[in-house]
Amino acid sequence: MMTAPFSTLDEFAAVLDEPVHPDSAAMDAAKARNAVLTKPPAALGRLEDVAIWYAGWRGEAAPKITSPQVLVFAGNHGVVAQGVSAFPAEVTAQMVGNFAAGGAAINQLCDVAGASLEVIALDLENPTEDFTKAPAMSKTELLRALQTGWDAVDPAGDLLVAGEMGIGNTTSAAAIAKALFGGEAVDWAGRGTGVDFKGLGRKLEVIEKGVALHAVSSGLDVLRCLGGREIGAMVGAMARARSLRIPVILDGFICTAAAACLFKANPAALDHCIAGHLSDENAHGRLLEKLGKRPLLDLSLRLGEGSGGALAINIVKAALACHSGMATFDQAGVSEG
Repeated sequence: MMTAPFSTLDEFAAVLDEPVHPDSAAMDAAKARNAVLTKPPAALGRLEDVAIWYAGWRGEAAPKITSPQVLVFAGNHGVVAQGVSAFPAEVTAQMVGNFAAGGAAINQLCDVAGASLEVIALDLENPTEDFTKAPAMSKTELLRALQTGWDAVDPAGDLLVAGEMGIGNTTSAAAIAKALFGGEAVDWAGRGTGVDFKGLGRKLEVIEKGVALHAVSSGLDVLRCLGGREIGAMVGAMARARSLRIPVILDGFICTAAAACLFKANPAALDHCIAGHLSDENAHGRLLEKLGKRPLLDLSLRLGEGSGGALAINIVKAALACHSGMATFDQAGVSEG
């Protein structure tokens, strides 16, 4: 794979500022095709919008998905030492082993979607710093995470889902959301993997303390001070997909927090992204609203791993199957009325 074309955070920020747009001619052609398919106008609802959006980013009037890719990044968080998770940090590495053995939900969902799956662990033996005491990552550590995500994207892919595994990362994601969009910790934090009432209280205190300590607001600064390596890698992967005009399906709360860092850096940096689902993490819907993203599915998932995004691959495939495979009125010999 290629090496990321940035060697500093400033250079990465410059990449995000580069104009990347969908192909307007392809979008117009897709709209024209949609208008003459054998169905009443708008009868397929959002499936029509999804197909036209996808066609624009791929530069084809009648595209198909043949090579969807799911990337799951794993990282450990020093803030777990504050008692914010119901599970110990060792579970991250154990779940990575489960992914490798094909035993996790994401393995099954990728099989159903016909998607490739790659799991990338980022320095699990060295958790990030506890962000209540210091920035979670140094600039070098964040840069490496961004580069890892960037390099993991397959240029031959035609749809990307970025997922994660990291004990403690709902705390990190909630802190990111609060730092970027304000409000109180309680507005952004939920029970994550299932902490009890006391654990949730600790989680709220940790988020408030961490955000107050660092007092940062730019997307990359928030990511560095309050994020995690796996969150940084998702950011890098989404940015790489944009440069390749590969559409992205956002997964749950943590993935959306990663996307929010991109949005804060440049709102146009998420134009190639669609929200796969609304998770059961209580602030996910609020965060999606901040990004202007409407989810495709609402199944009360709260697993992570890219699971909701992988499920949504089939929705996007269905949208394109109808758009690209249906006959036009002329082809079918059907009167348009």
